[in-house]
Amino acid sequence: MSRFAIGEHDFLLDGEPFRVLAGALHYFRVHPDQWRDRIRKARAMGLNTIETYIAWNAHAPRRGEFRLDGGLDLGRFLDDVAAEGMHAIVRPGPYICAEWDNGGLPAWLFRDGAGVRRSEPRYLDAVREYYAQIAPVLVPRQIDAGGPILLMQVENEYGAFGDDAAYLREVADLTRAIGITVPLTTVDQPTDEMLAAGGLPDLHRTGSFGSRATERLATLRRHQPTGPLMCSEFWCGWFDSWGEHHHTTSAEDSARELDDLLAAGASVNIYMFHGGTNFGFTNGANDKGRYIPIVTSYDYDAPLDETGHPTAKYRAFRDVIAKYAPVPDEEPAAVRPDAPVFDVALDSALSLWDGLELLGAETSVDHLPTIDELDHFGGFTLYRATRPIEAPGVLAFDQVRDRAQVFLDRKPVGVLSRDHGERRIALPHGGVLELLVEDQGRVNYGPRLGEPTGLIGPATLDGAPIDAWEAAPLTWERLDELADRASAHGSAAHAGPGVAFGMFDAPAGRDLLLDTSGWGKGVVWVNGFCLGRFWSRGPQRTMYVPGPVVRETGNRIAVLELHAGEAVARFVAQPDLGHTEL
Repeated sequence: MSRFAIGEHDFLLDGEPFRVLAGALHYFRVHPDQWRDRIRKARAMGLNTIETYIAWNAHAPRRGEFRLDGGLDLGRFLDDVAAEGMHAIVRPGPYICAEWDNGGLPAWLFRDGAGVRRSEPRYLDAVREYYAQIAPVLVPRQIDAGGPILLMQVENEYGAFGDDAAYLREVADLTRAIGITVPLTTVDQPTDEMLAAGGLPDLHRTGSFGSRATERLATLRRHQPTGPLMCSEFWCGWFDSWGEHHHTTSAEDSARELDDLLAAGASVNIYMFHGGTNFGFTNGANDKGRYIPIVTSYDYDAPLDETGHPTAKYRAFRDVIAKYAPVPDEEPAAVRPDAPVFDVALDSALSLWDGLELLGAETSVDHLPTIDELDHFGGFTLYRATRPIEAPGVLAFDQVRDRAQVFLDRKPVGVLSRDHGERRIALPHGGVLELLVEDQGRVNYGPRLGEPTGLIGPATLDGAPIDAWEAAPLTWERLDELADRASAHGSAAHAGPGVAFGMFDAPAGRDLLLDTSGWGKGVVWVNGFCLGRFWSRGPQRTMYVPGPVVRETGNRIAVLELHAGEAVARFVAQPDLGHTEL
């Protein structure tokens, strides 16, 4: 068995100096049948380590439930890392940020009243339970047990959030208590305030930054006087948000910063090496005065793009790494092949109203519930006032989180959106009031972590309270039954809210790229696999369909369109992530 330690000047692998050359690759953002391919390409770029967060909320959607199947099979992922001859860094949080829904914290924590990211008993009890659940996966896969794990991180950029040293000590002690023996690290942006607040003397401090490497390593060294320097989040790109431009960074500039890092003798974790995709309803959001949800693609302008192909940044980084460490002779093909191009008729559709009983059961309540109160933590919820509105008036809520389509007698009235601060709408006449509310992604960074979503009361009409409601959290496990009903009784009209369906054949196992520019806003599934959200607001114009999802014959596409769109699904040759900032 090997040993990994922190020496006076270097990381030490079996007593010899070892430079960590890592790349971030989140197993939960990549189809599991593609993990080996992405890991192999990291090794070909010259990396020796794969870093990943653990998304607590993905594994534990409800308390008492813990999933390790399919795309959440963390053990399989770490075994794939080892099989490709790579080491691993694991960052279990419990908070991860990562532009991921709620920063990885389960929403039920907040519903249960836990005071997160601090020394609060209910929260620490939940963290203790979570760590016990991941221990059987992580402990036997440490390097001193013959596995790939070299390092584990405690919390995540805690200095940007708080200064509760007792809490950090609790998390570190819990990490040791489950049997973790490898060195423990923290990470913070390299300011004196954050590095001081986010670490402990016995936890090895590392930095997170993407530029001015020499200056920031000097700041880190003031707070970490001995041991190896490490940038454990070297930001080589950035994430995108709906309504903004697609972020890119210069390959030349990023390579120069990486060269400065390595020339200083530092270790590095490239964030991201491969970003992947926010499949399903997993994207997070930011709110620094205005709520802005993250797009479905997590391409991140990384060296390996969302579709798994090397970019100019990949080649530039490989050239830099070759100056400091051996780089394998094999190199992935430089040109991304065209994906298959074809159109699919969406030739049957079903109105949301005609399929409600297949989507969710209604609950009657005597107040306006958040979706968290309904034990529903993402996606869509339908609200209905149990007494019809008798006359025109102004409908108002305290807050809308995050977007509500308003209907009277199932005819659209308008939209209330959190990002525009809209909380009131004029109802032109009486009728049955219904609102289709979308949780567009929970805030993943800052003081608004954990806010409940849905309609936030009170609800009033011209100042008079509306207290009696029915609410139905919508789920999508019965898409096949919806498709059968659409074929039998639906129409080909692609107007929302409703789900449209089409069937197609394609080369089995080939990645596809779906053009969404002809649609408004909604969600797409292929063969029951949720690709994520689309929105005409952009910048993203294509959605990635992982090859392992695609069959040779009999593929079904399902498109939830909230407004209106073309009755055709267009598959295109190359990705389009939108306009960039000039």
